[in-house]
Amino acid sequence: MTETLLKCTTRHVRIFTARVENNDLVHDLEQLTLDLDPDNEFLWSETVTEEIQQRFKELVSSHAGAELSEYNLRRIGSELEGTIHQLLQAGKLSYNPECRVLNYSMGLPRTPELL
Repeated sequence: MTETLLKCTTRHVRIFTARVENNDLVHDLEQLTLDLDPDNEFLWSETVTEEIQQRFKELVSSHAGAELSEYNLRRIGSELEGTIHQLLQAGKLSYNPECRVLNYSMGLPRTPELL
């Protein structure tokens, strides 16, 4: 019987109970894997990416001992979405003008006139 991955999928965050091997997800209940902005809607600096990864680690740690469920993964994903929104509003993150579909899913871009 094939084991089913638990997952959380939000607009900009995907979390899986898996590890990556040879670019494939391999079921692993001992590890969570984060796929950040799979549609490349944003331009990510290394600093901002590290900030999101650190927040992810904090959220995973705060849920340690809780049931591993899609609901709890969704809570972590929603928190990360909120962090992405805050970074965008603070001007640390910007939309990717080369994105396939520019829909401003987190609100209109912040411009100097609006700050």
